[in-house]
Amino acid sequence: MSTSSTETLTRPDGSPVRVLVVDDEQMLADLLASALRYEGWEVTTAGTGIAAVRIAREIEPDVVVLDIMLPDGSGFTLLERLKAMKKRESVIIISARDTTDD
Repeated sequence: MSTSSTETLTRPDGSPVRVLVVDDEQMLADLLASALRYEGWEVTTAGTGIAAVRIAREIEPDVVVLDIMLPDGSGFTLLERLKAMKKRESVIIISARDTTDD
């Protein structure tokens, strides 16, 4: 991926960066997707871990924005599943958890 102050971040082949946003709060997922699309990235959203795994297999994202509290399991468990798929995507974890233990 390349970038400069005047060009959009792209994949090595020049196509848009592929992002998978995984969050069960649809309004937040839509907000994140809008911001990333504004930057020229190709964004797909998923509201569950099961949907995220299916979509990740289809689109092979470069970046995953991952909520750790999902309705069908932990985002950490999903992260392990994504790693097991041998993908090399970057992961940004988001969470509403706010205690020191978290």
